[in-house]
Amino acid sequence: MLCQTLEVSESGYSAWKKREPSVHCREDARLAAEIQQLFLEYRQIYGSPRLHALLKERGIQCARKRVARLMRELGLSAQTKRSHKPTTKSDPHARFAPNLLQREFRADAPNTKWVTDTKAVETAEGWFYLAIILDLFSRTVVGWAMAASEDSALTELALRMAVARRQPGSDLLHHSDRGTAFTSDRYQTALQEYGIEVSMSRTANCWDNAAMESFFATLAKECTNRIRFQTRQQARTAIFEYLECFYNPIRLHSTLQYISPLAFEQASEK
Repeated sequence: MLCQTLEVSESGYSAWKKREPSVHCREDARLAAEIQQLFLEYRQIYGSPRLHALLKERGIQCARKRVARLMRELGLSAQTKRSHKPTTKSDPHARFAPNLLQREFRADAPNTKWVTDTKAVETAEGWFYLAIILDLFSRTVVGWAMAASEDSALTELALRMAVARRQPGSDLLHHSDRGTAFTSDRYQTALQEYGIEVSMSRTANCWDNAAMESFFATLAKECTNRIRFQTRQQARTAIFEYLECFYNPIRLHSTLQYISPLAFEQASEK
């Protein structure tokens, strides 16, 4: 009945069943197995560009379109849902610094340009807040802090971690938005204490801090949006593990020609 429906001869169908798979089909099967293994190994968050880079690194030569096709056939997708967060609050009476960064999101050396922002993470216990400081040279997370409230104490903790870790010189530019956590006297005093030059985005202009927006979009897709956190402690543990055990040392970054932030910094030191 199947042969009649498809207008195929029964002898032709029998011959096809007995025929050995083609070389191309066998190569597809082997490549699909490699892709599936890498997809699971790297937390099910890599799309075809990063998986293609990993395969190339392991000496497996193939086209990126072929990887994308096999991923579709395997039903592998790195897409996840989006979340909504509370909007940034600013103090209209605060003194704002000019935008010295001017959307120049590349740096020629470590610890010359840092960008920062905060993110709200939803848990069953309520909102949980994360402050991140990113070095634009290598996209390394150099400082972070987490707390149940978003204020200058949170951002100051991230700043002091970054300074303790990196020991920046006098040529460091620090860029943030105009949220109260960054414009507060407490935070600005800490920046002055370290002799750090201050830059701020213009009002309601997320593109002025696009590197941080991109990082938080990645964090949401690859970590915070993947599960529903029951407690703030659960969120803290997951975010810590993502930042310190995966993002900095392992995750392939497209801006860095698909190597990790840590590997990029190590290569620049040679």
